[in-house]
Order: sequence, then C-alpha cells, then structure tokens
Amino acid sequence: MFDWSLPRHVRFGAGALNALPELIRDIGTRALVVSGRDPQRAARVAELLEAGAVAFLCESVEREPTIDDVERILRKARQADVQFVIAVGGGSALDVGKAVAGLLTNGGTVLDYLEVVGRGQPLTRPAVPFVAIPTTAGTGSEATRNAVLEVPEQRVKVSMRSPYLVPTYVILDPELTITLPRAQTVASGLDALTQLLEAFVCRRANPLTDAVCREGLRRAFASLPRVVSHPHNCDARGDMLLAAFFSGIALANAGLGAVHGFAGPLGGLLKAPHGLLCAALLPAVVEVNLSALRQREPHSPALQRYAEAAVFLTGEQSASPEQLADWLAEFVRQLQVPSLKQIGLSEEQIAEVIEKARRASSMKANPIELTNSELELILRKAME
Repeated sequence: MFDWSLPRHVRFGAGALNALPELIRDIGTRALVVSGRDPQRAARVAELLEAGAVAFLCESVEREPTIDDVERILRKARQADVQFVIAVGGGSALDVGKAVAGLLTNGGTVLDYLEVVGRGQPLTRPAVPFVAIPTTAGTGSEATRNAVLEVPEQRVKVSMRSPYLVPTYVILDPELTITLPRAQTVASGLDALTQLLEAFVCRRANPLTDAVCREGLRRAFASLPRVVSHPHNCDARGDMLLAAFFSGIALANAGLGAVHGFAGPLGGLLKAPHGLLCAALLPAVVEVNLSALRQREPHSPALQRYAEAAVFLTGEQSASPEQLADWLAEFVRQLQVPSLKQIGLSEEQIAEVIEKARRASSMKANPIELTNSELELILRKAME
C-alpha cells in the first residue's frame, strides 16, 4: 500500500516562467510573492504580475527559514488579504511560501502544526493556491508536502507537514538556474542526487517512486558534472531541474534515509546550508549502509538498488555498489565539499547529533537500522 500526491499542474522548459499569467488567471488578484536572499530573482515575476493587474506583496527570506520568518510574513499576508502565494527561489523561499499558504486558511500559529517541537496538529483545510518557482535544482520542495523550518531555540530543523502543502502549480524554467553560483549549484545538485538515491533504496520505496528515481538518477549522474563545468549549459540545467523535481516527488511519496536523518539536527546545530551537509554525509552513509547490509541483511533488495544506481552511473551492467560509493567519495572530493569538521562539527557534539538523528523520521526509512556505533562511524568519516 502507498499514497501518491503530486502538484496539480507542472510547466517545464526554457522560458516556462512566461506561462505564469495563464496559470494564475482564475485564482485571484492579490498575491504574496516570497523570494530568497536576492529579491532581484523575483523581478520577472513582479513584471508579469503587474502586466496582469495583480496586486502583490513582496517578502524575502535571507537565510535558512525559521518560525519567526513564517510568522512575520504571515502577519503581512493576512493584513493584505492575499488570495494566493507565489514563491520564487531556493528551498528556503519555497518552504516559507508553502507554510504561509497553509496557515492562511487554517489559522493559528506555526507551532500549532509543527512536528517534534510543536503541537503537530493536522491542517484541516486546503491551503490557498500556491505557485512554486524554484531557482535552484536541489531541494525538490516544489513537489513535497512539508515545509522545513529551523527552530533556533531547540537547535533543530523540523517540518510542518500536510498533503495540503503540495504546491498547486510548479514552473520549472532552467533559465532561472543558469546564474546560480558554483557553490550553490554543487550543494543543491548533490542534495537532489542524495534524495533520489535515498528514496530509491529506502524501506518505503514503491513502483511509482522507483520510476522517477531511476529517471532522476540517470539525469543527475550525467548532468551534475556538466553544470559544474559548463554552468551556462541550459540542457544540463534542465536535466538537473527535472532531477530535483523527481527527487521531491520521491521523498514525498516514499521517504529518505540516514543522510537526511542527520542533516536536520546538524542544520540546526551548525547553521550550515542543507545541501552542503547532505554532500558531506552522502559518501559515508552509502559506505556504512553497504557494510551493514552485507553483514546483517545480505539478501536485502537495497543492495540490488545500490548496484542498479552504480549501473546508471557507469553504464556497466557488472557495476558493484562499492563502485558507486567510491565515485561519490571522489566526486565530493573533486568538488571540494568541506568536511563536517570544516563546517563546524566537534567531537563533543557527536553524541547529541546521534541522539537527535535517531528520532528523525528520515532515519526510520533508511534501508537498514544502524547501530549507534555505525552512526558514529558515519559522522567520523564525514569529518575527515
């Protein structure tokens, strides 16, 4: 048994942003536009809204989003009586826009609905229409049912989660990602690759997520090195944008694994970008997962899934899971992804991170339950 949820309408292709007036024609005349740290990325959206006689309020999110960001923007959106929300930017902007869209119709505060540190109440009413326009190819937030928010006081990142938060409309325009700086291209691209791989091997994988993961992994393995070396290659950028979207579909409908189980607690503790943490963790998690599976569950289908991913990568039918692990480690090294130690993790924080990671929902979907010793080994390898 599995569930399957998707955005209502997806528009993909170079120049797809120009379809925005058509998509929003019948959903209202008062909008909230949420952008990332560079509001100029929303300039074309503003032009299109003005041309369509849509009144709009612009707000930006300059860092990893917090509860305060959502509450601040929500107050202004309620005062302006907005009818729909548009988010243009990376995962931070999309997650805030998603949370505000849900809260506009359900009332209350973020803490009423937030998991782990909040009251965890379900949303009972559909969100206002929400348009997701990603300008990075990584988080897949444009396809998911959760908004990830930082809670600084608790030093964690947790989710507001509901089927009502799946975006109504998605615009995937690779031209919007061409000017993305190299560091963000690397971090977001490795986040997408991580999500595809974790959803493919996780315990809750299903035939539909398998299909999007296979397609996404093929595109990501082929195109991530290309967008790093040739950032203006629009075809490669389009492949990565689709891979990221597929990764969002997969994680929303299957789950993830230990990389994301660690990334939430580490993000709250180290104040580091999510994609960078995933990149630092991925090779170590794959290596330790493979070792644990071979020792305790040698007939696990996850081993075959890792081998299949290695075939996508190498094109060789005899490729082994270990070849995948080796390639990931070398690729991350070549891209000069900093270690967890360089990012700021200390020996004294390891036990705290393991304790919090064990409670993460993503950890429960990992292909095998890892021991505390194995979790510690992952962190230590990722610190090297």
